[in-house]
Amino acid sequence: MKRRTFLQAALATPFIAGLPIVRDVIAAAQGEGWRTYEVVTKLEIVNPSGVSRAWVPLPYTAKTDWHTPLGNTWSGNGQVKVVTESKYGAEMLCVEWEEGEKAPVLEVSSRFATRDRAVEFSRPNPNAPSLSQAEMSLYTEPTELIPTDGIVRETALDITRHARTDIERAHAIYEWVVDNTFRDPKVKGCGWGDIKTMLETRYFGGKCGDLNALFVGLARSVGVAARDIYGVRVAPSQLGYKSLGLGSTNASKGQHCRAEFFAQGIGWVPVDPADVRKVVLEESPGNLQINDPKVVALRRRLFGAWEMNWLAYNTAHDVVLPNSRTKIAYFMYPNGETGGKVLDQLDSDTFKYTITAQQINT
Repeated sequence: MKRRTFLQAALATPFIAGLPIVRDVIAAAQGEGWRTYEVVTKLEIVNPSGVSRAWVPLPYTAKTDWHTPLGNTWSGNGQVKVVTESKYGAEMLCVEWEEGEKAPVLEVSSRFATRDRAVEFSRPNPNAPSLSQAEMSLYTEPTELIPTDGIVRETALDITRHARTDIERAHAIYEWVVDNTFRDPKVKGCGWGDIKTMLETRYFGGKCGDLNALFVGLARSVGVAARDIYGVRVAPSQLGYKSLGLGSTNASKGQHCRAEFFAQGIGWVPVDPADVRKVVLEESPGNLQINDPKVVALRRRLFGAWEMNWLAYNTAHDVVLPNSRTKIAYFMYPNGETGGKVLDQLDSDTFKYTITAQQINT
């Protein structure tokens, strides 16, 4: 195959390692507890038929006190552009290969800096940002798989009946999710977060896309702004939990969804009840008791803190992929199609991709 390479730097914030300003950002970040990573996604479409397309999530575009995007580059043999989803601001790379391209390929490289985050609940900040009315509406509204009425609201009202503040409501819901759910290894991928079915069937098994969606839906149903954040693990855990990090540079199956809620005087608060249940199931020697010291310590930590060996992509739900009829519950995996047929984002036999991650030292 004669490969045609397109570098569409004009369509996105480029990463150029030699620029002094980038070196300065990385050096300053790492000097303040920040770490810089590079994530590379390589994909190909096997047995293409007609026009082929692919969509790859790009790093969270917001610059926060725990995340700084440092740009993206890409190469391949298709027409590439960056698209920003209108409702949630999710950024993605979209590529299209013409009919007749026998070996569609794409490689995307992204760099970002991140550092661990933790909230100090005892020290409210009078200068903390507030949510606008539009943001409050967005992060308390239902999605297709996360309703906020009926059994969801009834369950949440019961859970939070003694709570008086948003923090108390969120904490009660967090504890309920940890106590009542379990990680189900049979669930494919990260689960899709159909929380109404979970509550109606009383089957509370799932993975991060289910359990953290349950937290978000219950919180929204009682007026607490909350959101899922979709991303991928990029490094081993430094907290001593093997199950909460990568064992190598291969991040192809490292996708992980987290959650946040908003508290006045503090801002967005990180939580992750799903990772508590992951430790219960997977941390050595396995099937730990809920009162095991490893579980107790992490349970306390993950209400208000995240270890940032993880890249955030976006907070988007019910995403319609550009130039496609495909609608997905969330956008955390690369997606593809060929000849109008949607490719299974979890099936490496027909939609091959690898994601690698490494820390960059300066």
